[in-house]
Amino acid sequence: MGETDTDAADQFDARISPTKLAEGTPGLWRRYRKLPRNVFAISLVSLLNDSSSEIIYPLLPVFLSLTLGASPGVVGLIEGAAESVSSLLKLFSGYFSDRRGKRKVFVVLGYSLASFARPLLAFATSWYQVLAIRLTDRVGKGIRSAPRDAMIADTVALEERGLAFGFHRAMDHTGAVVGPLIGYLLVMLFAADRNSPSASDFTKIFLLASIPAFAAVVVVTFFVRENAKPTIAPLPEVSSPVKISVRGFDGNFIRFLFLIALFTLSNSSDAFLILRAQTAGVSVTTIPLLWAMLHVSKVMSSLIGGDLSDRLGRRRLIVSGWILYAAVYIGFAFVTNAISVWVLFLVYGAYFGLAEGAEKALVADLVRPEQRGTAYGLYNLAFGITVLPASLLMGGLWIWWGPATAFLVSGTLGATAAVLMLIMVKAPPRAQPA
Repeated sequence: MGETDTDAADQFDARISPTKLAEGTPGLWRRYRKLPRNVFAISLVSLLNDSSSEIIYPLLPVFLSLTLGASPGVVGLIEGAAESVSSLLKLFSGYFSDRRGKRKVFVVLGYSLASFARPLLAFATSWYQVLAIRLTDRVGKGIRSAPRDAMIADTVALEERGLAFGFHRAMDHTGAVVGPLIGYLLVMLFAADRNSPSASDFTKIFLLASIPAFAAVVVVTFFVRENAKPTIAPLPEVSSPVKISVRGFDGNFIRFLFLIALFTLSNSSDAFLILRAQTAGVSVTTIPLLWAMLHVSKVMSSLIGGDLSDRLGRRRLIVSGWILYAAVYIGFAFVTNAISVWVLFLVYGAYFGLAEGAEKALVADLVRPEQRGTAYGLYNLAFGITVLPASLLMGGLWIWWGPATAFLVSGTLGATAAVLMLIMVKAPPRAQPA
């Protein structure tokens, strides 16, 4: 990027006082209303698809264990294999969307595969079939995710990227609020034994859960538009062709990918948070409400965090979010009562709002427009390759030395990644916000 060690973004930030921000920046709602229609359409697609997914996801382990007789190891195998396939495909789909110069076809195909696969769960009679269906679903996610993120970056101006990604993440998390609540209502309506639903109960629930996924395909097909010309960021022109390799990228971006992988090593499955909540006194019946509250916190913080990353700088928001994450995990090491768990889950949601949108916006800031699809694929790959090791590490530490040690180690890793982000990653020069 730059030829000096000066962080131009931080120099720019230092000249803006809170008073100037309040006086010179339009209201948050007005800024959201000015986002391009494509951002709203893509965000609606994510909301509908995630609503469908989150109806099924909390019930799938119960379906596997109670109806199909699968062991916890099989449940872990299915989810681990599905996420691994998804992470790998995100790299290739992003790369090919750059090579073709078209992104919508990948997005439509990805959502279509998911909408085709999910109804099949209603007719699954073995865990092998569930594995195949989940792999197909996650293949769809792998195909669509990087091109979709690149479409968002292509659609908006540089000073709106954080706002756009924050809004998109908020709508995605809204789906994760709506989905479990709908799932709870469907269980209440169709399950004669709510503690042990039958196979026919699951058949009805899974079929109904597929309706929002089909709606998502309709929206992405008819309302999402291919971008005619990407928004150009103020980066130097480079004539080298796009390659499916980190060699074509600036060292600054490569360091960012390394830190994403390091931070994700601290970010184990949220199932461990639920387990910790149970050991601290949260009842099983209230866990769905706790999960919904977490996503409400994600929605609110994402709406605010995306805007702040445009105004205060991506790196500041990412570092703040990672430090908050580390503090939450250290808190879980010492939690002793249900009230503390609820507070920690509420704060945990704020981490997502600060970091998620800012991370994705920073990806677009650090690369050339024609590299964005590949860049988002690499970003998702860096995130995905350490997800399984993170959960294995957390599980092993929990078994050998107890939950307090496990959460302390994860919190320390997260804080270390935050400090290294300040030292190793330099933000490119940024334009004055409108």
